[in-house]
Amino acid sequence: MVTFFEASLDTISVHHIGNQAQNEFYALSAKPLELKDEVIPNLLMQYFLKPFEKANEVYHLMHTSGDLNLNELHHFATQVFEDKSKFHEASEQIAKHLYKVSNHPNIKPGELYVVYFNKVQIEGNPLDTIGIFKSENKETYLKVYPEDGGFGVDYEDNAININKLDKGVLIFNIEKENGYKVVVIDKNNSGQDAAVYWKDEFLQLKIRNDSFNQTSNTLGVYKNFVTQKLDDEFEMSKADKIDLLNRSMKYFKEKETFDMDEFSNEVIGNEKAIESFKTFKSQYEQEFDSPIANTFEISGNAVKKQARDYKSVLKLDKNFHIYIHGDKELIEKGFDDDKRMNYYKVFFKEEA
Repeated sequence: MVTFFEASLDTISVHHIGNQAQNEFYALSAKPLELKDEVIPNLLMQYFLKPFEKANEVYHLMHTSGDLNLNELHHFATQVFEDKSKFHEASEQIAKHLYKVSNHPNIKPGELYVVYFNKVQIEGNPLDTIGIFKSENKETYLKVYPEDGGFGVDYEDNAININKLDKGVLIFNIEKENGYKVVVIDKNNSGQDAAVYWKDEFLQLKIRNDSFNQTSNTLGVYKNFVTQKLDDEFEMSKADKIDLLNRSMKYFKEKETFDMDEFSNEVIGNEKAIESFKTFKSQYEQEFDSPIANTFEISGNAVKKQARDYKSVLKLDKNFHIYIHGDKELIEKGFDDDKRMNYYKVFFKEEA
């Protein structure tokens, strides 16, 4: 999705953002950072951009009023893309905006890096890109060096691990009228109450409704339907539910295009359950304002991501786990009157 083999770091400004809920302040640098050798820019490129190689979701900046001009990041990005001489001034305004929304006591202070990149690629297009990154978590590093015919050991406290980017966003100079193309990283460690400030309050994002999002949403909605809704209308065992989940995952792995009617008939099969699923899907679309098309191209990356959350494990008390990957007809559930316990009977040909 995002590649940077042709990219270069043009300009970088660094500021410090405290937590105003903790009576901390922000500190702005007077000018962009001077990079005096080639090593630091290369390290910074790895630190800032490498985590985005695995990012699949593409967002747009938005504002709840519908007026994009009221989104602060859209305003500042447009200023810079139209006149790069305003970069540092815009970075200061971005820092002040982040400080303004850093009003939950669990939000950690840290350095804010605002960066102008050339030729970062998204979906094959090399584009000028504004990157905004925040480092919140610091680590201690040991340094070993030659000394007096042997070695000495020292340490660096409150250092940054360049392999662990806490928060970041890339704003690409394309589709300005839609809120630009935006890709985001948010590894939150400060609790659920503080988790929304980066994406929802600082950036104000809406996800692009592309094939990745359509695939991910459909699998997510179907999983919730099977695990949460079916019990209200049908009497089903956990093995039956796992079978329905496995069949849906098989469909998405084998097909290139999703078709609602085909999926419903091949995977669900029962007419009453099909109508129930379509109603459940419609309620999701209305609640989250995220329509799902009846046909769309299936995203393999979205399937892989959702597959991690699709459980095919039948947990029996604390003694046994049964992994169900295939024909559910080879497992039978019963009740033993003498032991007064449930049981499963499993049929197989060979023991691996």
